[in-house]
Amino acid sequence: MNKQHIVALDYIRGLAMLGVIGIHTGAYSLSYPDSSPHLFALFEIFTRFSVPIFFFVSAFGLFISQPLAADFNYPAFMRRRFKSVLLPYLAWSILYMLHYTWISGDAGIWHLPTVYEYFFFGLASYQLYFLVILLWFYALMPLWRQLTRLIVKAPATSLLMLLFGQIVFNYYSSYLLKTGFDNYYLNVAVQYRMNYWIFHYLFIFILGAVCAELYPQFQAALERYRQRVTIFFTVTLGGMLLAYYYFIYFKQFSLEAAVNTVHQLSPIGVLYTVGATLFWFNLFSTPLSKWLSALLSRLGEYSYLIYLVHPLVMYHLFAQLTKASIPLTPPAVIAFYLVTLALSTGMALLITRAGSLIPLVSLALTGSFPKQHPLRHKHNRTM
Repeated sequence: MNKQHIVALDYIRGLAMLGVIGIHTGAYSLSYPDSSPHLFALFEIFTRFSVPIFFFVSAFGLFISQPLAADFNYPAFMRRRFKSVLLPYLAWSILYMLHYTWISGDAGIWHLPTVYEYFFFGLASYQLYFLVILLWFYALMPLWRQLTRLIVKAPATSLLMLLFGQIVFNYYSSYLLKTGFDNYYLNVAVQYRMNYWIFHYLFIFILGAVCAELYPQFQAALERYRQRVTIFFTVTLGGMLLAYYYFIYFKQFSLEAAVNTVHQLSPIGVLYTVGATLFWFNLFSTPLSKWLSALLSRLGEYSYLIYLVHPLVMYHLFAQLTKASIPLTPPAVIAFYLVTLALSTGMALLITRAGSLIPLVSLALTGSFPKQHPLRHKHNRTM
């Protein structure tokens, strides 16, 4: 099995984590009536690649370690993924649901059918839907391997066709598809489609698979077209910003309405995701300064835990600011972001330390045993 380690993926995880916290910081900034549209754009528009790029990284990591030429043991694959993703998903969902019940006194979420909906759609906390979609990608891995086999025969043409289909599908789902069916369960299924319809992110996932499968060619293409990649990234980012400001200043949209229109599933958002993915991979494949490399590596190392814990940190940090009557003015928003990052990283370190003392804590909250735990080494030998 190919054990090649791609450092750029670690850096992208770290950068994407900074972007995810930025997106959620932007949402909190709307509590201040005079929020800066430019700072909001930094947190909510520039960072829009952050969630989709995680699917690229996931697929790239899977296919670089288990290429199409290697044997694929689906049952063993799913056992590993259930442990690394499903266990943390269930554990953190329960923790967030208990936290909600504790602070609100509302136990209604534990009643049927609400509790089923919470677990199936990832409703316990707003970031957990990512794990639901990831589990669906894992469950259908044999399909993606067959699709990738077909695409690598003519990658440029096939990916362009898939990209076009992705834009059309996302446009229909984002702007045209409405609820209002007579059947309750069909309404719920469509209402929460963004939380589990993997087809919203199919292109970026398959792009990661194809780039991993054709890694030498992918590297060579990035080097050859470095300037074009940078231009494409700049143009698509400009397109995102132009659309955002158009809806604010010409259509008189609120900041929230504007970003809910110009998001990662919009046509320009899909193109921006592709541009950002290629740009950051290209940039991070070149030598970085020692301090930046160390920072991104550390953030990448703890990105999973930071992703899982940061909404909890944000909630209590915002509660303390509200209690102290401190509004989220633009300077306070920047401080809120930095403190959230620091506290979330600290929480990730504490959880890691606790997991090293109590291995079952590590297994439940991170999906793996501590690095020095014998069961971890046994698991690694069987991969």
